[in-house]
Amino acid sequence: MPALQDFRLETYFSKWEFRARFHLTASDAQSMTLRELLDLADPQDVAAFDAMWLGYTETFGAPDLRAEIARTYDVRAADDILCFAGAEEGLYVAANVLLARDDHAIVVTPNYQAAETVPLSICAVTGVPLDPASGWNLDLDRVAAAIRPNTKLISINFPHNPTGRIIARDTLDGLIALCRRHGIWLFSDEVYRLLGPDSDRHLPQVADLYERGLSLNVMSKAYGLPGLRIGWIACADRDLLVRLERMKHYLSICNSGPSERLAVIGLRARDRILARNNALVRDNLALFDAFFDDHRHLFDWTRPDGGCVGYPRWTGPGSVDAFATKLVEEAGVLVLPSSIYRSDLGPTPTDRFRIGFGRAGLPEGLAAFRGHLAQL
Repeated sequence: MPALQDFRLETYFSKWEFRARFHLTASDAQSMTLRELLDLADPQDVAAFDAMWLGYTETFGAPDLRAEIARTYDVRAADDILCFAGAEEGLYVAANVLLARDDHAIVVTPNYQAAETVPLSICAVTGVPLDPASGWNLDLDRVAAAIRPNTKLISINFPHNPTGRIIARDTLDGLIALCRRHGIWLFSDEVYRLLGPDSDRHLPQVADLYERGLSLNVMSKAYGLPGLRIGWIACADRDLLVRLERMKHYLSICNSGPSERLAVIGLRARDRILARNNALVRDNLALFDAFFDDHRHLFDWTRPDGGCVGYPRWTGPGSVDAFATKLVEEAGVLVLPSSIYRSDLGPTPTDRFRIGFGRAGLPEGLAAFRGHLAQL
C-alpha cells in the first residue's frame, strides 16, 4: 500500500494544541475526570471497574459494552457491533476491507482527511463537494453522476465536520435508495450524532436503515470521552463484521479493558452526559452568534445544524491562513484554517476556518479573540 500523507490536522495540532491558551477549534465535547465519570456509575459498575482483570479483552468488544452500544440503535443488536480503538481505526479497517485496487469510492468534500486519504491509498476516489452557496447541501444528482460500474463505497459524515451541516431526511433516504439500486456500501461517519443545539434535527443511523450501511461512532465526540479510545461500527451484515474483525487482529487486536469498563459507565449515563454537553453547546453557540454579529464586517457565519464544530468565512484582510497564524501567535487563540481541509479530489473553500463550541471556557477565549480583532 502506498505511504499515507501526513495527517494535516494532527500535524497542525501537534504544533499548536498544547501551546495555545484558548482552544477554540476543539472537535469534541467537554470531557470529565475519571472521578466524575465514576460518580455517574452505579455501585456494581464501580466494583467491576475496581476488580477487573488486566488481561486481553475480546476482539469484538466486551459483551456488555456491545449490548450498551446496541441500545443506542433502533434495530441493531449486540452481534451487529464491532468495537475499535477509536473511530479512526474503524474507518481505516472498513476502507481496507471493502475496497480493492480496481474499485472506486465516492466521498463528500470538504472532509475529515482520513475519509479520502485512506480510500485514495487503495483505489480511485471521486469527491462530491458540499455547496456553501446552498447551505452545504448534498446534491444527489452529483452523487449519481459520480457512480461508476465499479463503485463499491460511498462515504458520508453528518453532522458534518467541519460545517456542522445535517442533510434532510429525504436526502438521506434518496442516497440509500441510490446505493441499494447499485449495490453500493454506505459508510456513515456519525460521531457527532446526538450532539447539537436541536435534538429534532438528528438523522436516524444508517445501520438501522440499510442492509449495506455501516455506522461509525465513538465515545470521543458527543460523549466527550476521547481518552477512552473506544469506537465502533454497527452493521447488519455480520459476515462483513467478521472480515473487519480479522483485519483488526493486525492492528489494535483488542481494546483496553479499563476503557471498556469506563465506556459502559459512560453509555449507561448517556442521558445525563448528553444533556450536559448539549446545554454547553447551546450556550456556546449563543456566544458565537453574538460574536459574529458584532463582527459582520470580518466574518460570514452560518449556524451549524448539529455537532460541535462550525465553518465561518473570513472576509477580512489577507488570507485565512495568515489570519489564523497571527491569531494564535499574538492572542493564543487556536482555530483551524481551511488549508487543513484542502482536498486532492477537487476545489474546496480557501477562506474558511473551523471553530469548536463543545467545551467550557469559551467566554475567556472569545474575549482574547475580540481583543485581537480590535487591533486590526
